[in-house]
Amino acid sequence: MNFADSEVVASVLSSQYQLVTSPSEADLILVNTCSVRDNAEQRVFNRLNELTALKKKNKHLQIGLIGCMASRFKDDLFAKTDIDLIAGPDAYRNLPQIIDSENAVNIDVTLSKTETYEDILPIRYADNKVSAFVSVMRGCNNFCAYCVVPYTRGRERSRASESIIAETEQLFQTGYREVTLLGQNVNSYNYQNIDFAELMEKVAKIDPLLRVRFATSHPKDLSPKLLQIMAKYPNICKSIHLPAQSGSTAILQRMNRKYTRENYLEKISLIRQYLPQCGLSTDLIAGFCTETETDHLQTLSLMKEVAYDYAFTFKYSPREGTFAYQNIKDDVPEDVKIKRLQQIIDLQQNLSLKSNQKDVGKIFEVLTEGYSKRSKDFLFGRTSTNKVVVFPALNHKIGEYVVLKITNCSAATLFGEESAF
Repeated sequence: MNFADSEVVASVLSSQYQLVTSPSEADLILVNTCSVRDNAEQRVFNRLNELTALKKKNKHLQIGLIGCMASRFKDDLFAKTDIDLIAGPDAYRNLPQIIDSENAVNIDVTLSKTETYEDILPIRYADNKVSAFVSVMRGCNNFCAYCVVPYTRGRERSRASESIIAETEQLFQTGYREVTLLGQNVNSYNYQNIDFAELMEKVAKIDPLLRVRFATSHPKDLSPKLLQIMAKYPNICKSIHLPAQSGSTAILQRMNRKYTRENYLEKISLIRQYLPQCGLSTDLIAGFCTETETDHLQTLSLMKEVAYDYAFTFKYSPREGTFAYQNIKDDVPEDVKIKRLQQIIDLQQNLSLKSNQKDVGKIFEVLTEGYSKRSKDFLFGRTSTNKVVVFPALNHKIGEYVVLKITNCSAATLFGEESAF
């Protein structure tokens, strides 16, 4: 989401600034931030300290902090850092005025109930011209006990479907072959009675050569209707990221996740029913408030039962302003959090390897995204199930679909060679 927002910011400022590749060349540096984890915020503070040293060499340099940390810390950021301006995630339209303001404090962290930036065409500045992000909704109404997103990004609002289709068509016409529809809770999208399943169908119909993905889903909103649409269109990728966060119903209730372990597994069964080969990934938090060893073991057992292809894993870090921070004691010792997180990571490594081993010998159509980091003699792309495949470059081009037979694997990567069928 931050990457997509940065492309909106680049567009908003395109009449005043041109993008450069190095901070040392810049007259304006904007650091786009995330507040979901404490570690992310600490990295931002360290980065700002590095960047402000450039002011000694360029007296005209302005440094700004934008995104979720702007909403969370507000004026405190001026005391903690040597920055010139602050803009929250709903204030990007006002950046030219914030930058040029003669006020002593240049700040706008107002949250909007309507802003979706639907009329701003993002400037795509990534090297990858194959895959693009398209934001379809912003904000969140779920108020999970541990999460700052509703406070830093505001309430849910959906972007006009016509605007989404127009942007996606333009991307396809300029050579992009994959879009990922983005939202904090993407499957709660609803605009003038068009729900997320209907939006997915509209995007899929643009062209059969356009792959469609989405992120991120809340389990409570994953519907049979969406799964039916996914099954109907071959170009909708068969991959779902479905955050569980915990395998314990007691912990899920304290997290205010609005489902039980049993509810979650019912959603997994629905996915398997409609999309038997669907790739599955998740988010998991180790050491949430009051989590016992029994709760932790239930998370491990959920992982085994679902057999995720991969997972994003974290240890709980209290976020000021959230329900958990104010109302539930963070009573799991740090060393226990670290131990439990490592057990989750180790188990997922094993599950990922087993998942990939099952794909050895199978045939997949892969969309080529770029060259392997290790050698220009190899390309990489992803399967519909969102697994990375590395294969010999030969005469293939980036952006091309290639049919591959999987010959080997690691826990993170599949390796393949061109197949005639």
